[in-house]
Amino acid sequence: MRAGVIVFPGSNCDRDLALALERATGRPTRMIWHKDHDLPQGLDLIAIPGGFSFGDYLRCGAIAATAPIMRAVVEFAKTGGHVLGVCNGFQVLIETSLLPGALLRNANLKFVCRDVALKVESRKSSFTEKFLQGQEVTFPVAHHDGNYFASAELLERLEGENRIAFRYRDNPNGSTADIAGVLSENGRVLGMMPHPERLDQPELGGTDGAILFEGLAEAHLAV
Repeated sequence: MRAGVIVFPGSNCDRDLALALERATGRPTRMIWHKDHDLPQGLDLIAIPGGFSFGDYLRCGAIAATAPIMRAVVEFAKTGGHVLGVCNGFQVLIETSLLPGALLRNANLKFVCRDVALKVESRKSSFTEKFLQGQEVTFPVAHHDGNYFASAELLERLEGENRIAFRYRDNPNGSTADIAGVLSENGRVLGMMPHPERLDQPELGGTDGAILFEGLAEAHLAV
């Protein structure tokens, strides 16, 4: 698997995400600047990291969604490419309409930063197929605007199409139906608020995140 990570002003998890991908794949991760207009050739996965792109001065992820490189990312996704958005990256994917729903201010109006337990809800994607169905894993969260909102109609569709990737065991932000991560219709785009790259090796305190990256590395991700 050949992966690239998009870098925006204010990204602060880009290196962490790149290193997690490199550990899983054994290949260098391409770092791609937001002002670039084209993606490097031959990539199988594009990852959008956490952080505070453009300072979150507008709606989180809204400015990043208009960056030149995001046009190429949207096209990459529309032609079947795999895209992962973590935390702020999830916000960007929603702002580009690659994923449905909205991300609102946390219900308690406070920044949340702690490890959370998640339940694996769907194995229909390369991101999650190496997990066991219903497996409980632990990933950290660090966000102020991670409250995922879905209308009743959207929630019914997500559940009916098996597109809820992860649910919180103890909801930290008020997300609809405890949703922590959602998939696109074809299962090739995943957005999630928790950070798997922050618990992917023993030195970090856990290895649950490595399952996601190793699963991607072992999957055939041809566009």
